[in-house]
Amino acid sequence: MSRLESDPPQPGGAVSGHPLAAVSGQGSERSPRWVMHLDMDAFFASVEQLTRPTLRGRPVLVGGSGGRGVVAGASYEARVFGAGSAMPMHQARRLIGPTGVVIPPRGSVYSVVSKRVFAIVRDEVPVIETLSFDEAFGEPAELAGATVDEARDFAERLRSRIRGEVGLAASVGLGSGKQLAKIASGMAKPDRVMVIPPSGQLAFLHSLPVRKLWGIGPVSGDRLARLGIATIGDLAAMSPVEVASVLGGTVGPALHRLAHGIDDRPVAERASAKQISAESTFAEDIVELDALRPAIRKAATDAHRRLRADGRGARTVVLKLKRSDMSILTRSATTATATTDFDDLERTAQRLALDPRSIGAIRLVGVSFSGLTAVQQYALFDDVGGEDVSDVQTTHHDTADGVTDTGDGVAVPVQVDAADAAPTEPRADGVAVAPADQTTDASSALPRFAPGGSSMPAGRFGPGADVTHPDHGHGWVQGSGHGVVTVRFETRTSGPGRTRTFAVDDPDLRPADPLDSLEWDLPDRD
Repeated sequence: MSRLESDPPQPGGAVSGHPLAAVSGQGSERSPRWVMHLDMDAFFASVEQLTRPTLRGRPVLVGGSGGRGVVAGASYEARVFGAGSAMPMHQARRLIGPTGVVIPPRGSVYSVVSKRVFAIVRDEVPVIETLSFDEAFGEPAELAGATVDEARDFAERLRSRIRGEVGLAASVGLGSGKQLAKIASGMAKPDRVMVIPPSGQLAFLHSLPVRKLWGIGPVSGDRLARLGIATIGDLAAMSPVEVASVLGGTVGPALHRLAHGIDDRPVAERASAKQISAESTFAEDIVELDALRPAIRKAATDAHRRLRADGRGARTVVLKLKRSDMSILTRSATTATATTDFDDLERTAQRLALDPRSIGAIRLVGVSFSGLTAVQQYALFDDVGGEDVSDVQTTHHDTADGVTDTGDGVAVPVQVDAADAAPTEPRADGVAVAPADQTTDASSALPRFAPGGSSMPAGRFGPGADVTHPDHGHGWVQGSGHGVVTVRFETRTSGPGRTRTFAVDDPDLRPADPLDSLEWDLPDRD
């Protein structure tokens, strides 16, 4: 564990050995503006540990276990071994060894927990700018002109509410602008507060690597490194003309201002999504139309779930097909009216399908809804012939599969692979994980409970799936294969549960809504 993770924070949020530690009078120093950045700690993995108490204290990896699987989230116990988000799952599993637990993502649970967290934040800070499921900016009105101590007390109060009402840890950074607040929250992790006083912000900022500056990516970072620009202070020492010549006339001046600690960007609610989508990458390429149909339905189901949560209807349906050569084909259909009706939307997506035997093997399938409006009609296409179907478009896309943006401003894992009811590898501690060569698709990769019926194949229970039994309550599958399924029965409030083994066709063992693992009163749930 690094010093930043282990050392207690110094007054004003400084860390021992850091330039802020040398700044005197921090606690009583005032700032005309305080911007807060809140970041939930190891959010996906922490939610799994919250709802599945047996996982607490264990190295947990959230993501797909297959050859194309990507880590969507790693617990701090897993990070000790060097595992982290966006890492190939096979690499993370090698780093951790047999003690690691791989859990497929449960997007519906993360979404509900995220909403509860941000409801608490909004109660304290009415206007927040959400960046993802687990982080947001805020500019608390009550902190205008407040001292460092008052800012820190505010953050601690907010963190205490989140821990008490949700059960999760959050890290908070505060500074005079977004840049400083975000850097501070990262340095406060895990589960702490860091406040950057105005008198110490330049010493703090200029000591950091230039890649810490918002907007400096690998390409621009390498370009600056070749010029000997290693720290933010080095960049600040350059003239505006020099920065513009290296980083461009538009981006350069903005980054130069940030390097000088000048950041007056407002905290503002994000605009409504223009598109809501879901997509899945497959362990084996799809080569038959009959295999493409269920993949389209799966993507449409996931996108529709997000559409319903958004509350608007869609006019346009887009089908995205990525072929094995990484080229992308898209087709879309648009109408004058909008709908939330799943049957209409899914039927339209199916009409847009192209036969893999004609276009080539397919490795990724996506469905997106756009033309979003609050005015929702019941029928998308009263007349099949009335669809406006676009021509096929071919582009090339060389981005690695992994976590993607749903189009609604919330990044969720939708391209990772996950085990599909495969025989599992037993572990000494009784927690089984799927072998690396057994994979299917996506963020909701395990068969998932859906109102009005289950999508879980009869007699098949994938590792990580939520299930229920009339005698034992809610649980989750730890392993399955050879005609049996092992379930650990536990929820957020139960404490570590016991495992029981059933025949895979036991009629009393049924798929369950993952949200039941939270044991929260959710009146708006379908």
